[in-house]
Amino acid sequence: MKNVSILFVVFVLSIFNASAQLEDAWVYFSDKDNVSASLANPNTILTQKAIDRKNAHNITIDERDVPVNEAYISQVKDVDGITVLAKSKWFNAVHVRGSEAQIQGLTSLGFINTIDFADKSLNAKQMVNNKQDKQFKLESALTSFDYGDSGNQIEMFKGDVLHLEDYTGTGMTVAVLDAGFPNVNTMTSFKRLRDAGNLLGSYDFVNRDVNVYTGTASNHGTLVLSDMAGFIESDFVGTAPDASYYLFITEDASDENPVEESYWVEAAERADSLGVDVINTSLGYKDYGPNYTRYSHSDADLDGFTTYITRGANIAFEKGMLLVTSAGNSGSDGVGAPADSPNVFSIGAVNPSGEYAYFSSVGSAFQPTQKPDVVAQGFPSVVILENNNIVNANGTSFSSPIIAGGMVCLWQALPEKSNAEIMQLVRESASQYNAPDNFLGYGIPNLEMALNTALSVEHEVANNAFKMYPNPVSNKLYIELPSDDEIVSVALYDVLGKEISAYQMASYQHEINTMALSNGVYFIRVESSTISKTFKIIKQ
Repeated sequence: MKNVSILFVVFVLSIFNASAQLEDAWVYFSDKDNVSASLANPNTILTQKAIDRKNAHNITIDERDVPVNEAYISQVKDVDGITVLAKSKWFNAVHVRGSEAQIQGLTSLGFINTIDFADKSLNAKQMVNNKQDKQFKLESALTSFDYGDSGNQIEMFKGDVLHLEDYTGTGMTVAVLDAGFPNVNTMTSFKRLRDAGNLLGSYDFVNRDVNVYTGTASNHGTLVLSDMAGFIESDFVGTAPDASYYLFITEDASDENPVEESYWVEAAERADSLGVDVINTSLGYKDYGPNYTRYSHSDADLDGFTTYITRGANIAFEKGMLLVTSAGNSGSDGVGAPADSPNVFSIGAVNPSGEYAYFSSVGSAFQPTQKPDVVAQGFPSVVILENNNIVNANGTSFSSPIIAGGMVCLWQALPEKSNAEIMQLVRESASQYNAPDNFLGYGIPNLEMALNTALSVEHEVANNAFKMYPNPVSNKLYIELPSDDEIVSVALYDVLGKEISAYQMASYQHEINTMALSNGVYFIRVESSTISKTFKIIKQ
């Protein structure tokens, strides 16, 4: 409350003195402390679950996992007029607020690398040229289960079939990044979750408090969580009722400003360090309110790489997490960030009959990949209120967690798959995979088909003794086939799905020179009459 009062005073003064207007900016540091020691002993910066998840999927633990130098943050905080609102180890940066002159003055600190203002017009004065802004739109509001009112929204994509196979989320960890979770700690609808010890923790990044259950300005997170973890006997079952959950508030429902993107990145970093597998984000950013229009994103900014939150989401994907997010409720105005990212699985909305919901944000040529990715029931979705009442609510805010829970169960069934492979399996299972559009994307998924396809391919590859090594790779990647009786097609793709090179293998062993590739994540597609599979590789 103290900061709110200060901001109000400064705002009033700015009516008389425009130079006192407060600005938001990202301040990037030049280096980190104890990097070598931290990487040599990763358990000092990550939980063991996080380390195990990264090792299982060949995710490199690198300098981005090392925390920001707290001494640098303290020095920035000591500068008059500067408030530090958030920090990011992935970007080695802090989000600050102050006057333009005060923020510019931070360049006198020897450890400041660059400064990036949220008001893009101010960056013309800088040596940096990154583009950030935002908008948030809070959307309206082995077990055989009796799904009750929630039946159609899970049966639509065959999530109930995975439940019948005992894939209900057990052993998987989900972080829900949202705007408030009132009464989740006491509601009978989440008793199953609590009694199983699956409510792992919480944090309010806006107010810097572990309490996310009371005093919140929004019940949005409670509704979102219900579509994954809610359970009312014979009346309602979430799509991943036996997963474990962290609940993070990153959205300030009382005031729309760019720091919420930074809160989101900070929460994603914490999720990564805790070993989270899947993040659900029922938030989206594009246009600011009337007091912050200068921060609004242009359509061109929604290109999958520009906004701060989307750049953070891209790193989260590289770290091995699966990110599922609402496409948005903006119709023809388009998707928001981070739904624009090629590395984020963005979800549109349909009605119970599978028809396009008029408000669901549509994709455009600005996004480098098909958006939305897929759709689920969102017009309406069935949710649980903080008083345990089951109601209908409209929004891609709810179609996102409905699908996210299903993908949690699918990944539980296919633990050796990467985040990218799970995403692609779900796309390929969808109703209009061969003819996607900007309204429904690839359509309504079929998770039963996705699971069966994956198991069939794994059996096929195992029987044929296919080998590919080393992974991670430095200079040469070797591919071995069980015999040289047929020609095999091999294609190399970047994370956007762009083909880099293609080969025809006509021998038992083939090598690919990877020396010229930049470090990062790539995909190898291998196809023959007996093999059809995509593998993720890491270039180091």
